[in-house]
Amino acid sequence: MKKTILHCIFNLTRGGAETMLVRVLKELKEYHNIVVTLQEKDYFGNELQCDEYICLNKPSLLSFPLAAVQLRKLIKKHKVDIVHSHLPQCNFVARLAVPGNIPLVTTIHTSIATAIDYKKWYIRLLDKLTYTCKSSAIIAVSNGALQDYFSVLHLKPHKTFVLYTFVDTEQYQLQPVSSARDENFRIIAVGALRKGKNYAYLIEAFKKLHDSKIELHIYGNGPEKENIQAAIEVAKVPVVLKGQVSNIHEVLAGYDLFVMPSMFEGFSLSVLEAMAMQMPMMLSDIPSFKEQCADTAIYFDLNNTDDFVNKFTKIVADKNLRDELALAAKQRVVNNFTLAHHMEGLKKIYTEVLNHN
Repeated sequence: MKKTILHCIFNLTRGGAETMLVRVLKELKEYHNIVVTLQEKDYFGNELQCDEYICLNKPSLLSFPLAAVQLRKLIKKHKVDIVHSHLPQCNFVARLAVPGNIPLVTTIHTSIATAIDYKKWYIRLLDKLTYTCKSSAIIAVSNGALQDYFSVLHLKPHKTFVLYTFVDTEQYQLQPVSSARDENFRIIAVGALRKGKNYAYLIEAFKKLHDSKIELHIYGNGPEKENIQAAIEVAKVPVVLKGQVSNIHEVLAGYDLFVMPSMFEGFSLSVLEAMAMQMPMMLSDIPSFKEQCADTAIYFDLNNTDDFVNKFTKIVADKNLRDELALAAKQRVVNNFTLAHHMEGLKKIYTEVLNHN
């Protein structure tokens, strides 16, 4: 008889955590999979493959005790063997809901030392208090994210794992468009339009670039859309918001360079996708990107837009450098960050927590 896993996540918008979960579910056929969300948004439709999907419709922090009661009833009703929660609010709910005899696995998707949510004192307090209620096994998407979680919250680790995010390399067999062409040099950035993605930095940097044959396209949606669009219009820079797409693996093929100016990340799926697409990359100089990409990208100083401009000018002019970086990035993905790597690690974790419990 199949073991039952209840996967709890805030909603099913197309963020990194949500995309990862939807892809992982397709590889967990040996389990009975139930997906529970707190908010009704679902941008995946038929891509979501699970045995049952349930929305509690309790997205407010004020309603999370009620969500915990509902979740506990579902766990009992479906005779759940493992609960796996993602993202802060679901982690809080799951820790209150999961009985002591059922293992809880919690994935930390970002570095909380710099995450905007964790600058709020009550988020840190809720995380710390709920962890003491139920000491879940912690999966972090990077070593940096794992260290930050326990050091920021001053918690004692119970059971911990590092399991890197992955990219489905089978989707990324298209070759990038050659930049040796008589048209604009095209740059792409991919990520939710939130403050942490730091698109304002790129807008400021592009004000210093006077080459009329470059353009930046930003893919994604989010709460900062209007502010970013207004900043683009004021700055009069060649930056275009392209909205959200479901075929980013096809879209990437039309660009010459990938950029990401994030202030913080856990382990970026968008960057992995660019690596898998064999694209040259310019990334902000933050620890998680260096853990992820090592020497396969050019890093720029977030406190100095001139640093970006100088390095951008160099990489645009040097096709050999772009090709070397792109090939190295692709090889790093193949060696370390494939779906097969991730699934092997995840199934080992599920087996270990079941046996330990």
